[in-house]
Amino acid sequence: MQSLKNILRPLLQSSKDLAPIVLVIAFFQLAVLKQPIPNLGGLVFGLVLVMLGLAFFVRGLDLGLFPLGEAMAYAFARKGSLFWLLCFAFALGFGTTAAEPALIAIADEAAAVAATGGMIVDTLDSREQYALGLRFTVALSVGCAIMIGVWRILKGWPLHLMIACGYVLVVIMTAIAPPEIIGIAYDSGGVTTSTITVPLVTALGVGLASSLQGRSPLLDGFGLIAFASLLPMIFVMAYGMII
Repeated sequence: MQSLKNILRPLLQSSKDLAPIVLVIAFFQLAVLKQPIPNLGGLVFGLVLVMLGLAFFVRGLDLGLFPLGEAMAYAFARKGSLFWLLCFAFALGFGTTAAEPALIAIADEAAAVAATGGMIVDTLDSREQYALGLRFTVALSVGCAIMIGVWRILKGWPLHLMIACGYVLVVIMTAIAPPEIIGIAYDSGGVTTSTITVPLVTALGVGLASSLQGRSPLLDGFGLIAFASLLPMIFVMAYGMII
């Protein structure tokens, strides 16, 4: 009976999470557009797959990624090697971001627009180089962001001051960066927080703060994702100014 409850609970929660989306779509389709829902059978089947996927994903986070991130944070804290901890933080941010599908999509689209607008030569090779450079710039920025966030936890520096200074730098760079790169830079800050990176990075921060004396998991453990959203804007605008 307990096993059945453990299975049904995530399914019920995922159905509750999907309910507002379904209601919004149904309202505008039926009440505003006054049209029947096309391919209703396929839509229902797709929603069931999404519900199952969400349930399994959340369950997987609880069983796998969150414990893994916390366990690695505890292990690095016990090892006492700052070098390897920072290397792991950088590699985690860089590796997961470089393979992020949303980043690949926005980099390819940005390359196409840049070629059309005359920023780069309109050839396949130029587009691929531009997209690859943009992807690795964002991946490098996220790697540095996670590394800075881990360093902040170790030192106990105030998060709000660092984030505020970062956004002041974003505003300054916005005034001098090429206008064509600003929108791409801002959007790059949003595509870096993937479904794999967020749980691992969050668990890393909370686990590290929990294992250090004088650090609060609530006050010091969170904030890594904020750095991961901030630094890509700075790096991409710098990338646009260089090329």
